[in-house]
Amino acid sequence: MKVLVINPGATSTKVAVFEEERELLKKSIIHTAQELEGFDRVIDQAELRQRAVLEAVAEGGFRLEDFDAVCGRGGLYRPIPSGTYAVSDRVMQDVEQAPYGEHPSNLGAYLARRIGDLVGIPAFFVDPVCVDEMTEVAHVSGFAEFRRLSQFHALNQKSVGRKAARQLGKSYEEARLIVCHLGGGVSVAAHDHGRVVDVFNVKDEGAMGMDRGGGLPVNQLIDYCYAGRSREEVKRTLGRRSGMLSYVGTTDFREICARVVSGDERFTAAYRALVYQLAKDIGAMAALLHFEVDAIVYTGGMAYEQFFCDDITAYVGRLAPVLRFPGEEEMRALAEGALRVLHGEAQAETY
Repeated sequence: MKVLVINPGATSTKVAVFEEERELLKKSIIHTAQELEGFDRVIDQAELRQRAVLEAVAEGGFRLEDFDAVCGRGGLYRPIPSGTYAVSDRVMQDVEQAPYGEHPSNLGAYLARRIGDLVGIPAFFVDPVCVDEMTEVAHVSGFAEFRRLSQFHALNQKSVGRKAARQLGKSYEEARLIVCHLGGGVSVAAHDHGRVVDVFNVKDEGAMGMDRGGGLPVNQLIDYCYAGRSREEVKRTLGRRSGMLSYVGTTDFREICARVVSGDERFTAAYRALVYQLAKDIGAMAALLHFEVDAIVYTGGMAYEQFFCDDITAYVGRLAPVLRFPGEEEMRALAEGALRVLHGEAQAETY
């Protein structure tokens, strides 16, 4: 079985071809600011990105007729359980109207369906950021008008959760895991017998990330918002200029680690705070799993730094064994999701 995989990002569209587990093609198409500046909405980029994908496929020596399915990255859709989903008319409509927000990843499923329809092959998306398997009590925020949301790195979290379970000699549905996605964004989630029952997402809460503040002191946040700043300025600052960037002036984690190793006091203080906050998040997830945890799992680009993972483990290592899967393989995870359906190991969910 051959699967074409499409993963749109802010300034790139990644394309890959898999024949079963073997990757036959991998390409990242860069879209310049000049190319994208004329588009008011994400959906307006669909034609540009579709042409780029088709050109990449042809240049790689493939025809659309060669593929058994097309799988795209999922985006900001309505909250849904984990799984592989057929791209329905409702998905297409939601991408066009964007009722849940604009993001380039919205186009993954959209492009998969449009390209699949050209030759009559199925189109799927897998574990989008809107996956919601949280228990009802986990949704309770502390203020009746606010509801905690489940938006996290579901695609990589689920894929790594399955790998970790296999390494433990269990199925994913048998395992209880705490998975920490440590990358440009951060999410720490409790995986309980195949379901992500709670998650800290740096957009709203939990540990800070490279450029986001995570959970912030409420009263200080209120004062900050009402100090003559516009809504747009506040969202830009807290969403792109906070976190480690606000403390050390960079989001390059390799540079941060190098400065820590060299003994830079300012970098070391911020680094220790990041480790401390992540350990707190892991401890909270362990508590809601009743401290019955099969493994703590580190993944994402920051997990390449062994001493960083070791420093977190110094706090939480007594809770459970620790596994490390550095980096992320979103393209492979998308292909694996499609292949599970094509091989009859799973049923395509309906959106």
